[in-house]
Amino acid sequence: MASNSGDDITQFEEHTSTFLVVGGGIAGVTCAETLAIYHPEKNITLITESSVIKTVANLEPVARYVYKFDVKEQSLSDKSSCHVSFSPAIVTIVDRLKTIEALNHFVITENGRRIYYKYLCLCTGATPNLVLDNNPRVIGIRDTDSVLTLQDFLKHAKKVTLLGNGGIASELAYELHGIEVHWVVKDNHIASTFVDPGAAHFLQESIHLKQREGSNADKEKTQSISVVKRLRYKEIQSKELCKENRKIRGAALGPDWHRNFTLTGNALTTTDSPIIHYKTHIKEITDENKKLLITLNNDERIECDFLISAIGVEPHHNYSCSIPLSMGSDGGIAVNDMMETNVLDIYAAGDVCTAMWEHGDHWFQMRLWTQARQMGCMAGRSMGAKLTKEVIYQDFCFELFGHVTQLFGYPVVLLGRYNGQGLGTDYELLIRSTAGKEYIKFVLQNGRLRGAMLIGNTELAETCENLILNKIDLTPYGDDILNPDIDIEDYFD
Repeated sequence: MASNSGDDITQFEEHTSTFLVVGGGIAGVTCAETLAIYHPEKNITLITESSVIKTVANLEPVARYVYKFDVKEQSLSDKSSCHVSFSPAIVTIVDRLKTIEALNHFVITENGRRIYYKYLCLCTGATPNLVLDNNPRVIGIRDTDSVLTLQDFLKHAKKVTLLGNGGIASELAYELHGIEVHWVVKDNHIASTFVDPGAAHFLQESIHLKQREGSNADKEKTQSISVVKRLRYKEIQSKELCKENRKIRGAALGPDWHRNFTLTGNALTTTDSPIIHYKTHIKEITDENKKLLITLNNDERIECDFLISAIGVEPHHNYSCSIPLSMGSDGGIAVNDMMETNVLDIYAAGDVCTAMWEHGDHWFQMRLWTQARQMGCMAGRSMGAKLTKEVIYQDFCFELFGHVTQLFGYPVVLLGRYNGQGLGTDYELLIRSTAGKEYIKFVLQNGRLRGAMLIGNTELAETCENLILNKIDLTPYGDDILNPDIDIEDYFD
């Protein structure tokens, strides 16, 4: 992965590739890796804005179609890998996409490169929404660079306001130490992106438990990560881009990203942190004596050192296309079940796209690491099949929503319509909860399992997957289906 000389740069000002992938995040790298596996004889080029890319590591099944994994950061300037190559190698160019000339099948980058392609896949991810984007004390958490900025802020901070109620906000609320945290959420419970009020109560108890027992006792921040399968990349990077002192967009953070960072402030606080402000939003932000004065909609005021904005993302496509790309209602690039856009030979995958095909009974789109990997893999397969004129079908993973993550120190598995998404009010819930140990919820409709939420105890993941996909009638079992004295795995596995 050694950087190339200026002569090499000139040589590649005009470049031709069978497969061109744009984006160094999970979707883009997975797409490129998939193409390298299925078509190792073809030229594959990956354009990334950052010299650090994301690869999937420690891929481990928790059910037949649901996996957990780590995200491994890999620097393109890693000297240890400069002599390792594949046939063909994935050529990686650190640059930014500017224009797509779809009729003539080439792109132009910000540094003036013209790259011809046969098939193009856009995996440019999403950008964080900021409540205020022109204030240096307001930071959005999206990539490694933004977390490093957060670390720098924490070194000198005693009080922070956290805005948002999704996965990253919830992880920060649990992981921030040595600082007074004011958590502003618009809902009546925490972690609303993933969990219901009952699960939120269960998780909130873990915060209090952390405060009583000490937050660092069982931390394993220095876990070693072994990679299951890793491709090597060689980098083409212009001297101009290296010299430019500008902000480069990195790829999105992966699961358990906080394990690799020290998120500790500069205060010895005894405050019951985080202090949660339910059903509120920020009305006004002003600078006052090198601090932020935040006014909430209930007129409560919070003086803090800085604000973390974690209020979601929006698809990132700040490039032009000679044939306009169709967009979904949420601003993503519209794709069909083969990850194809409306423009011939252009595909899209990951956070930048919107799934416009008819969804399966148990699947819906969320902009998550899991789906970025699935879509990137599907796009790679689809592009390869188009090249060889092979007929393929959509991967079965799109039949069942599945996501594995961690919230407040607990492993979490979400399956199907785990919060009754799209079911209206025509469903019932079965819940088993043991404080400090597990929270298990089944979503049933007409006697059949439509979704499941497993927190703490995830051993039922494969059983739940089978029950959902096979549409087994659970009516005869009634409430006993979650009776802890009955092992339902023996019945249905």
